[in-house]
Amino acid sequence: MVSPESQAQHPSSTMAKHALLRNRASLCFSDGCLFLGGVLMALLLVWSFSSFAYPPSASQTLAASSSSASAAAGAPPECAAAAAPPRDSEESDNFYDDPELSYSMERPMRGWDEKRREWLRQHPSLASGEGGRERVVLVTGSQPSACKNKIGDHLLLRFFKNKVDYCRLHGCDVFYNNVLLQPQMFSFWAKYPVVRAAMLAHPEAEWIWWIDSDALFTDMDFELPLERYKGHNLVVHGWTNLIYEKKSWTSINAGVFLIRNCQWSMDFMDVWAGMGPQSPEYERWGHVLRSTFADKLFPDSDDQSALIYLLLTQKDRYGDKVYVENEYYFEGYWEGIVGTLPNITREYEDMDRQGPPALRRRHAEKASRHYAARRAEAAAGAARKRPFVTHFTGCQPCSGNHNQMYSGESCWNGMVKALNFADNQVLRRYGYVRPDLMDSAVVKPIPFDYPAGGDGGDGGDGGGGEGAR
Repeated sequence: MVSPESQAQHPSSTMAKHALLRNRASLCFSDGCLFLGGVLMALLLVWSFSSFAYPPSASQTLAASSSSASAAAGAPPECAAAAAPPRDSEESDNFYDDPELSYSMERPMRGWDEKRREWLRQHPSLASGEGGRERVVLVTGSQPSACKNKIGDHLLLRFFKNKVDYCRLHGCDVFYNNVLLQPQMFSFWAKYPVVRAAMLAHPEAEWIWWIDSDALFTDMDFELPLERYKGHNLVVHGWTNLIYEKKSWTSINAGVFLIRNCQWSMDFMDVWAGMGPQSPEYERWGHVLRSTFADKLFPDSDDQSALIYLLLTQKDRYGDKVYVENEYYFEGYWEGIVGTLPNITREYEDMDRQGPPALRRRHAEKASRHYAARRAEAAAGAARKRPFVTHFTGCQPCSGNHNQMYSGESCWNGMVKALNFADNQVLRRYGYVRPDLMDSAVVKPIPFDYPAGGDGGDGGDGGGGEGAR
């Protein structure tokens, strides 16, 4: 260590040491600057090459320009992002972890409302559907084997396509089943094990919507008025006077129904299915139903007659929860509908031609529900409206064993016409339309502003472009 005295005695030596230290510091600083400059230059080169290889996305460019514009305009900084919604959890125990849980109707379900409520608490993102609407799962199906009717498989494919199209447009999930889940429940009764299993597989769904394989949507715009069914757990098409006054087995059609996903429905289906072929009382129930309904033509116990019987004999218990719908074609009998389709085509084309331009505006399929609401307003006073669901009861497209009241030709031709009538409403969103409802193979592109600005078809019995909107 150098003492203060020695520094005083040798000032030149001390100054030399200070100068040397300053020179070393200067050299270190210069070297550091050169190093940092080199690193910066390398980074700039890497960034330049990467910008050519990976140009910024449109969203990044827009975001950057928007941010710069806001800053230039003196706009306040954007608010912090909202807190993320609670995440769904698959870690917590729920009813699926119960080893005693059975999807089969052979074992009653207990405490379903509580089980479902807890599952929804664990999955808050699934608690409600789009726009707050109750979630619906459409369920349909057919037999496990190939159809005997030579065109049966093709027709079933088109019937299913129609349902998929409707569900895509309206945000429904769809499940197609082609196996007997409980072989002892056959024929009319095969649908109930599927509905029961769908309830368990879809606790997020408020409604399970069964539609027979031979029923199709002939109004692709119409939405179920679910708000109408608050306080009800089962919706079927029918007429109350025919149920309670005429005691007719055709007063209700059980081929299309909505059933709420709740404990009431579980219990009701147990009672309902208790009259089916898996029950030791099946034959007795056949005699009871045949003697109750004078117009019932066959001796077997069927689900439709069983439902009407329960309403007749236990109205106080079940009647208030069953909504019998007849204000629109929740399920329409095909024979009275198919012949009206050409006239409906012309009337809707006239409405489009004379109505506001919004009815003719081209739009993305995802925006269809907005335009469907506009069309519903325009069609409110129409003499004829498109039937919502057309049901080919008695035609049996797969087996071909149609009711002898009809010819096979009338059944198959009616199906083709109705399927093309519905499909034209879908094709319009893709810029095409079938000019002839009886010719499934030929389509024509539709001109701008159709039908006001051009003709997409003949408008006659062929169909003229129904649904072109």
